[in-house]
Order: sequence, then structure tokens, then C-alpha cells
Amino acid sequence: MDDEITLRRAHCTDSFHGNGLQRPADLLRSIPPDTIEDVYGDGGAVTDLEHHVAGLLGKPAAVFLPSGTMAQPAMLRVHADRRTTRTVVWHPYCHVQEHENGAYARLHQLVGRPAGAREKVLTSGDLNGVAEPVAALVLELPQRDLGGQLPAWDELVAQTAWAQNRGAAAHLDGARLWEASAGYGRPAAEIAALFDTVYVSFYKGVGALSGCCLAGREQDMAEVREWRHRLGGTLYGLWPAAASALNLLPGALAEMPARMEHARAIAAALAEAPTVRVVPDPPHTPMMHLLLDTTLEAYTARAKQLADEQRFWVWPRAEPTGDPDVIRTELSVGSATLRHKPSFIAETLAWLTSS
Repeated sequence: MDDEITLRRAHCTDSFHGNGLQRPADLLRSIPPDTIEDVYGDGGAVTDLEHHVAGLLGKPAAVFLPSGTMAQPAMLRVHADRRTTRTVVWHPYCHVQEHENGAYARLHQLVGRPAGAREKVLTSGDLNGVAEPVAALVLELPQRDLGGQLPAWDELVAQTAWAQNRGAAAHLDGARLWEASAGYGRPAAEIAALFDTVYVSFYKGVGALSGCCLAGREQDMAEVREWRHRLGGTLYGLWPAAASALNLLPGALAEMPARMEHARAIAAALAEAPTVRVVPDPPHTPMMHLLLDTTLEAYTARAKQLADEQRFWVWPRAEPTGDPDVIRTELSVGSATLRHKPSFIAETLAWLTSS
């Protein structure tokens, strides 16, 4: 964000997006005063969080890392190093390919193989078209860039079986696994059981400080720990982020079913707003994309007006689409969203898109 937008956000007092206007002081308060520190990732809040997440996901072990950009390529390298191929199959929107500056190739010598159509959820049929040997299959649940869509459960089972039948690892990009759990109505451990390794994030839906965990077999996690050190991620003290996650995770998980119900109620309310379309409709998870029938310039001006006059924060900018009169935003349904009635959210979005 540029300085003007940062100052405008600081001026605002409320929002319905995600977990709201989390200030640095709010995040610092999420660290309990009796937190026990780690030393280079060993002991204290870090070890406690790793044990807690391994239990939540039903895996033998977990390891805490400072970022997903470090965690996932390292995990995929571990899988590839055990096999005769370096090819990793993923959806064209895979975060590892799209948002990590080529780290998987430049640091880990992995070869990315996109499968399926960019604007559709991956299918078993897409995977059946892959003939070359594969080290790992990466599945993102939910698919963020498709509005939080999920494959049908039977389809997910078939896709992970495809990988394992090919001798490949099935890896879950579960940055929003907690939301996927609410969408499927299944415990996170039941979803994780389909995969060899799982990545989960703590700063997105949970609202904690930065950081993530990988979970899987003890040997896999031991090798990831070595890569964390090689990549500069074993800081002298990782405890602030780990303690924040450990503190906020139970409440966020308990709230996920309510977030799911609220997401569906918001989509139903938006059915009365002709200038707003929900993708997917109804939402699969406590998030959705919104297609707004307005121009980028008109929306930006309205969002600025709302912040300046009402001190209410919405997205300061939106994403263009192929149509100059349609823009896209992403609504993550979090603790702040729950404080606002679906009718209010629909009315606000209708105003933002009015001429």
C-alpha cells in the first residue's frame, strides 16, 4: 500500500473484510505475556504449536516456518529428492508458480507442470492427461483465485489416489484449510489424511502474526527442518509468531462454521443487488469473489469517499477483468464480517457500485 492509502486505513474505525483492521498493537496483544521462548526453533511456543498442529491434522510431526514461500518449495524438494523425477503437477493458479518469483526452480531445481484449465477447478480427467513421471501433486484447498472453490469430495479422493498410485506424493496447499474444513463439513484431520504432507497458514483466516506449519511423516519434517536452516528461516527466536498462532487458532477454528453460514447468508443477500455477482454462488467456503458492475475509477473514488466520510474501510482498489465495466474483489469472511449483517454488506456493496 502507498502512503496515502496507509494513512486512510489508519483513519478508519471499522471494516467487514476478514478479521478487520488489525493494528500492530492488536497483534502484539495476541502474544500471551507468559509465552515461553524458543531458541533457534527449539522448545517453548514453537514446539507447543508444532505438537498442537500435528494433532489437529492427524500427522506424526509438524514444523514451524516463517513463511509459506519458504515452506512449500522446500517440502516439494524433499519429495522430489526421494524420486527419479523433479516434476511437480499443480493447477495453473498454484501459488508456488504464480507468486514466489520462481523459487521452486531457481532454489530447488523443480519443474512445474500445470494441469487443467486456469479458470476451472482441477479434475481427475486433467490429471489423467499427465504421462510423465511425477514427484508430487499439489492441490490447493480452497482454490483462492477461483473464489474459494472446492472440488467435490469424491473428486478430491480420486485426485490424491492418482498421485499415490503413480508413486508421487500428494501435498496439500492448505493456506486456508481451516476454511475448507468448514466448507466440506469435515474435520481438518479427515482432509489431511488424504495427503502425505500438509501446509497451513496462521496469518490469513486465523489472523495471527506471520508463519505457517508443515505436517507429515517425522522423516519428512526432519528434512524440512534442515532446509529451514539452509534457507535462513531458523531465526534465533521464532516464538512471537508461534505464540500468536497458538493463542488465536482455537477461537478461529471454533468460529469457522459460523463464518461459513454467514458467507452463504451474504451471498443470498447479494442476490438482491443487481450490480454484484458472487463467485462461486453459493460460496464453497467462508470466502468469495465479487464481480462488481462498475469501473475501476468509479469504485476507487467510492471506496475513498466511504473511508474519508464514514471511516469505514473496504478494498482501496479492485482488480480489473477483461471487461472495463466489471471489476473483481475478494471477500474473506472473518471475525469482522460476523459483526455486520448480510443486509448491511449488500447495501454497502450496492452503494459502491451505484452510478
